[in-house]
Amino acid sequence: MTGFGKASKELGDKTIHVEIRSLNSKGADISLRLSSGLRNYELELRNELSKQLERGKIDLSIYIESNKTETPVEINLELAKAYHEQLKKLAATIGEPLSQSMAQVLKFPDVMKSERKETDENEWKEIKLCVNDALVQLNNFRDLEGNSILKDFEERLGKIGACLDEIKKLDLIRINSIKERIRSNIEDVIGKGKIDENRFEQELIYYVEKLDINEEKVRLKTHLDYFLETCKETSAGRKLNFISQEIGREINTIGSKANDAPMQKLVVLMKDELEKIKEQANNVL
Repeated sequence: MTGFGKASKELGDKTIHVEIRSLNSKGADISLRLSSGLRNYELELRNELSKQLERGKIDLSIYIESNKTETPVEINLELAKAYHEQLKKLAATIGEPLSQSMAQVLKFPDVMKSERKETDENEWKEIKLCVNDALVQLNNFRDLEGNSILKDFEERLGKIGACLDEIKKLDLIRINSIKERIRSNIEDVIGKGKIDENRFEQELIYYVEKLDINEEKVRLKTHLDYFLETCKETSAGRKLNFISQEIGREINTIGSKANDAPMQKLVVLMKDELEKIKEQANNVL
């Protein structure tokens, strides 16, 4: 969601400057800084930004710079004269000299008038074109960031997949190791050769079923593939967050069932990569 766009346009005796910044956010948080003559178009700008950028903390600034010398304010001459006459009468009445009368007159209410010039429709059309140019730049910036994030996803998902392949190899010998360890522990208690093999096999099957992770391995591989497929979709950020949660559930379940130190180390590595994926997923639109 991070991006930046900037555009300028000459319009007669004015120059239009547009800047747009976008940061990560769960929704569309739009902040506008506009020249006073553009306030009437604020709602239209917000709708356009929401439509094109969808989500993010978006800051839009539009400044209109005048290229000619002009008086930004007007002086109400009649009112200023009236104030000055009153000041002279006051000075004469109290017997004080009339000093700095000009500065005092200018401070009185309504002496200085600032005329607000509204933007006309032709000027607004040119401003919208300038805003669109800035939006194109911002979206190009987002595309570059998105490609970088996709490469990072592929690398980290590849590491999780490699850990899963190692777990599959370890799982082939894990159950036999567990069986031998249980048999050895029972023989230490009741003596060698005194085990009821039928009863032992029945109990062992029940115990081993609780440690079976075949379903988790299949689901985890499916989620990893689905995550990469979803990356190709438009506006997939929220969906990727949900898939990463499912990946986390399968990893946690494998860790709880593993009962094997080498497999636990691989689970820790997978969790570490997944946390980095979740952080990056927050940057996806």
